[in-house]
Amino acid sequence: MSSETSTAGSSRLDRVLNLVERAGNKLPEPFILFGLLFLVVAVVSTAVAAFGVTVRIPGDDELTVIRGALTGAGLEFLFTSMAENFIGFPPLETVVTIMLAVGLAERSGLLTALIRAAFGGAPRWVLPYAVGLVGIAGSVMADSSMIIIPPLAALVFKAAGRHPVAGLLGGFAAAGAGYSTAPVVTSLDALFAGISNSVAATLPDPGTAVTPVSNYYFNVVSAILLGLLAGLLIDKVIEPRMVRAGVPREEVSGSGAEEGAVRVALEPAERRGLVRAGIAFVVAAAAVLLLVLWPSSPLRNDDGGFLPESPLLDSVTTLIFLGFAVPAIAFGTSAGTVRRPSDVPRLMALALRDLSGFLVLAFMLGQFIALFNWTNLGSWVAVAGADLLRGLSLDGYPAFLGFMALASALNLFIISGSSLWTLMASVFVPMFALLGFEPGFAQAAFRVGDSATQVMTPLNPYMIVLLTYLRRYEPQAGIGTLVARMTPFVVPFWLLWALILTVFYFADLPLGPGMDIRVE
Repeated sequence: MSSETSTAGSSRLDRVLNLVERAGNKLPEPFILFGLLFLVVAVVSTAVAAFGVTVRIPGDDELTVIRGALTGAGLEFLFTSMAENFIGFPPLETVVTIMLAVGLAERSGLLTALIRAAFGGAPRWVLPYAVGLVGIAGSVMADSSMIIIPPLAALVFKAAGRHPVAGLLGGFAAAGAGYSTAPVVTSLDALFAGISNSVAATLPDPGTAVTPVSNYYFNVVSAILLGLLAGLLIDKVIEPRMVRAGVPREEVSGSGAEEGAVRVALEPAERRGLVRAGIAFVVAAAAVLLLVLWPSSPLRNDDGGFLPESPLLDSVTTLIFLGFAVPAIAFGTSAGTVRRPSDVPRLMALALRDLSGFLVLAFMLGQFIALFNWTNLGSWVAVAGADLLRGLSLDGYPAFLGFMALASALNLFIISGSSLWTLMASVFVPMFALLGFEPGFAQAAFRVGDSATQVMTPLNPYMIVLLTYLRRYEPQAGIGTLVARMTPFVVPFWLLWALILTVFYFADLPLGPGMDIRVE
């Protein structure tokens, strides 16, 4: 391809994405936007409830009633649960807790020193692919990956002289759009397997029992290829566009504005600090490991194991907090950035200062999501979509393509993968079982549709966290900016992931140990 052709293609793509960005940025500020959506849900739910609409969720004996927000019960809910909706907003506890530790690690100098030590001598061309692969594998940290990986990727790019915003956006896209897959078994695999088995158990022929490794082969192939694709998109699409658009390379607001350029060479104090931080991390990890391996460990479940659920798997946020905070304190005391105990809460408070905008948005997000769930509109939309797809009478692989497309569409509204799979599995696992397909294959198809679109929907609360990071470089950035910059990831991710599943399907390859595509 000639350079002129490439430039013309880039110009066309830029025009399309600029159009998306301008249209999206005409939307109100996120706080106002979700306030308006809150009113829409209130009015729509009341109108639907007035007609006595109900929905039958497969597996439930009783009908689920659509509840109106502007009814007596709805007003009681709104008036009595405002504070609980805010404080109970699911991402709030994760974001704030982790950012206390990550902010401490950042402001003590640990993160920048670690990034410079790890990537200072690495070829610049490797970094986008490293970010892509790490981002895809980040789902082992659950939702925390979408908080931790983007700013670290920005630091990696800045230390190497590349555009930090490209790393920021690419890290989020890889962690979010590839959330349902990883090269290692995660708690999500166990969670999905439990849901699949609970539905399959109601069938006359439940097929092969789904285990946390039933999609392992499919996940490994997907993780590697999607990680490389993410790197390619960061390198060839996102970063060049940041350069052409003149996006600042230095932070113009927030903590980084006064720090200047990141040095590549480490000072002697920083090298000593990294050694002490490493020792502190190993000691802390060993202590946790001993606690986990202790036969009567409180981190085990009632059966003495860890899967599918256990206190250990519920402790991801705590483990990440310790993984950042303990080495940060050890580094700071050696490098001189933590001179007295009072410096620790001071640095943490500075990290929370940068989160003030997110905390305000979390108030409105919490109200909107709580009302949306309370009205049962989400369940109604999911079941209606499933009935529509089933009514098309698709058979074989076209049915799975329609199923993946429906999952992607519903993922714009129902961000929780476990909640969405609970709704969809109850309809489609029995449906596909009648066509002779294993529950594990339906689960693999769901993974394709579940993740890609969540990086472009404003209903994803972590998009707001990303917007907070982005506004350090572009204070005027809005939701439209994020949607436009995430769009180049969504379609390629979906198509490649669907292609991988297509190869498994037509080659009749096992999806994981003991899990075929069709019921024998």
